[in-house]
Amino acid sequence: MRRRSGFGWLELVIGILLIILGVFTLVNPGFALSGLVALFGIIAIVMGVADIVLYVRVERFTGFGPIVSLISGILSVMSGIMLLVYPNAGRWVLSLLFPIWFIAHCISRLSQLNSIRFHAGNGMYYFTLIVNIIGLVLGILMVLRPLVSMLSIGYIVGFYLILLGVDSIALAASNIGSRR
Repeated sequence: MRRRSGFGWLELVIGILLIILGVFTLVNPGFALSGLVALFGIIAIVMGVADIVLYVRVERFTGFGPIVSLISGILSVMSGIMLLVYPNAGRWVLSLLFPIWFIAHCISRLSQLNSIRFHAGNGMYYFTLIVNIIGLVLGILMVLRPLVSMLSIGYIVGFYLILLGVDSIALAASNIGSRR
């Protein structure tokens, strides 16, 4: 079996990209949020059209069964169009979804702490613990204050993306990829 080096190249690339995205978000917080809303709108339309096409292809063979795919496709297309036509509504939605994503991501990372301590050591363990507790607190604060969240989400996301990038680069440099 081939031995891996202690350096995680994928984590390094992800970390660098997260830091670049975080800096870009801090420099242009409104543009980043508008870009995300437009991206989500386009993705929703494409997924909705794919669901409708699936319904059309499968319906003649199975009858009434895939109606859920048709309904889902129509709702996705409507949601995507709404996000593109009314981007402010999309900002409200994102101001509610980002805190949920922050909380879910931080809980996921906190559940991996034992593995991180075992493979990467105590320093990386404490760093990951602190970064994810900060993310958890930010997520909870954004859920409790959605208006503040909407107004400051670009800055909060920018800072957190930079922290995640530093975390990924630190993981890349740790022993996480090597065997013991």
